[in-house]
Amino acid sequence: MAPYSGPVGHFGDVTNIPRANAHIVVVPLRSFDSAKSRLRDAGTSDVTGIAERLARAVLEHCAPLPVVVVCESDDIERFALANGAAVLRSPRAGLNNAVSHAYGELTTFCERVSIVHGDLRFPEGLGGFEPQGTITIVADRHGTGTNILSLPTGLSFRFHYGEASAIHHRHEAERLGVDVTTLTTSPWRFDVDVPEDLSVPKTNGGPSAPHSLGTTL
Repeated sequence: MAPYSGPVGHFGDVTNIPRANAHIVVVPLRSFDSAKSRLRDAGTSDVTGIAERLARAVLEHCAPLPVVVVCESDDIERFALANGAAVLRSPRAGLNNAVSHAYGELTTFCERVSIVHGDLRFPEGLGGFEPQGTITIVADRHGTGTNILSLPTGLSFRFHYGEASAIHHRHEAERLGVDVTTLTTSPWRFDVDVPEDLSVPKTNGGPSAPHSLGTTL
C-alpha cells in the first residue's frame, strides 16, 4: 500500500482548536509502512493496511472529542488531516519524546489530555471516555502496557512508554502526589502487537462487535 497522499497541513491546525475544549485526545502514530514490526516478523500479510485501518478506527471513535495526531512523517500528517484530526510534528524521534512534546504544547489549549494508542482492537466508545482518577491508566490485557493515559495538563509528568509502562506511569503519578486509577478490564485493553491479537475473542466485557478490519482478521 502506498503512503497516504494529499495536501500536507501545518501546526496552525492545532491552533484552530477552540480553547473551550476541556479534554483533547492525543494519538501518536508512526509511518504505517514501518509500524508493527512483530506482525511483519511473523509473516502477517498486509501489515501496513492493518495499521492504517486500526488508526482510522481509533480516530473515528474518538469523536466528538478533538483529536491531535503527533507524528514525524508527511504521510501520517496527510492521513491525520484527511481523517479530521489536527497535527503536531514531533521535533525528536521516539514515542516518549513525541508524547512529551504534545503534552507541553497543548497545555494552553485544554485542561486534560488523554494519550490513546492508535492500534486499539476495539476503540468503540472512546469519545465518551470519562477518567476515573486525576490520572487514569488503561492497561493492556497483560496489565503491563499503557493503552490509554489520561492526565490533567500542567503537571511535570515524565512519560515512560516501553516495558512495564503502566507500572512506571503509576509510580510517576505517585511521585507527583496525584491520585491514580489503573483500569485492567476495559475493552480498550486489547491492542495489536502480535498475530494472536488480531483474533482476540470479545469476552470479559468486550464490545458486542469489533470494527471491521477486513478479511485479514
